[in-house]
Amino acid sequence: MTTVRAGGIALGIESFGAEGAPLMLLVGGTTMLSWPDALCERLAAGGRRVVRYDLRDSGESTTEDPLAPAYTLRDLAADAAALVEELGGGPAHLAGIGVGGMVAQVAALDRPEAFSALTLVGTRAVAPGPVDDDLPDHDGETMGRLFSRSLPDWGDREAVADFAASGAEIRGDDPVAARATAARIWDRTPGTGPAVQMANQMGLVFSRLDCAPRWRERLSGIGIPTLVVHGRRDRFFPVGNGEALARGIPGARLLVLDEAATSLPDAAAGAVAEAMLAL
Repeated sequence: MTTVRAGGIALGIESFGAEGAPLMLLVGGTTMLSWPDALCERLAAGGRRVVRYDLRDSGESTTEDPLAPAYTLRDLAADAAALVEELGGGPAHLAGIGVGGMVAQVAALDRPEAFSALTLVGTRAVAPGPVDDDLPDHDGETMGRLFSRSLPDWGDREAVADFAASGAEIRGDDPVAARATAARIWDRTPGTGPAVQMANQMGLVFSRLDCAPRWRERLSGIGIPTLVVHGRRDRFFPVGNGEALARGIPGARLLVLDEAATSLPDAAAGAVAEAMLAL
């Protein structure tokens, strides 16, 4: 892992594979560890230079004030294009997971020359907040259970890991994997301030981010090969969101993972890597 400057912003990155191989850029959702090691390794073994990175206010990237972000969704999309330019080897295959998938959609629309293919995992085509009438919203019971929990002591690594594990169990994800990932995220977080730790662990900066203007109506303008991946058991962004994305993007392929929920399980790494490498 290292930090590079792209467009004047420091971004934490980690690379897999040969430097001269075709570039595949994985947008964190919000930290790079949203992308499983097993998938990154499979993609690199398939002949790609895989670079996963942290969004602003997470991991090793520029941290300002996640309670009042002074940047927009469009700025995060511009970061992706600037990072491709800084790394060289573009145009790149761009992939986004969760809220990182929103960044990836806008980046592909705003800077089409920077990207050769697009993968969208567990995301939707509208910003956080009220959902369009034809899209399934977060599962109410799941959200109630998630947000009725007491927040942990963000300065206590084990408490944060326990909190992540309980959240994973509620969402239908693997609590053991979630605990391990949360501990790794905690270790990489610059400081133990509650707002910074929460931004790294929960991505709540997106609830305060300016995501205007809407982009869903522009999806038909995406002209690069696109893969949409979604867990059938996803209770946070139910699978209908992925189905709508695939319908909205010309020629997009939809891969539904029957046994997956919100996170990408290691068991799905082979199938997801194969589909991504085929773009």
